[in-house]
Amino acid sequence: MDWSFIRETIMKLAKVTMVRIYITEASHLLKPIINYLHNEEKVRGVSVFRAISGYGESGSHVSSLVDLSLNLPLTIEFFDHPEKAKKALEHVSTLVKPEHVVSWDAYASV
Repeated sequence: MDWSFIRETIMKLAKVTMVRIYITEASHLLKPIINYLHNEEKVRGVSVFRAISGYGESGSHVSSLVDLSLNLPLTIEFFDHPEKAKKALEHVSTLVKPEHVVSWDAYASV
């Protein structure tokens, strides 16, 4: 089946920017970032993922049944129109190191 034909003729698509922000629980940045995205920029929606393991600049982070670590990696993810995402990225870059933010162009059904 030719999915490109279906996508182009049946589905209406809008260009969006996907954004993924990497922080840790101990950074205490989750609440300020979420509040900004929700209250100031009013982005379409935000998802936060808590990892069970990870490593990076701040070292290794692992969770186990006997250890209730409060410094696990968090990923904040959202998408919106490119202009709105760009404005949100400008603010987030004042809170988070640039190498902890990834963004890319995508398409969403409208």
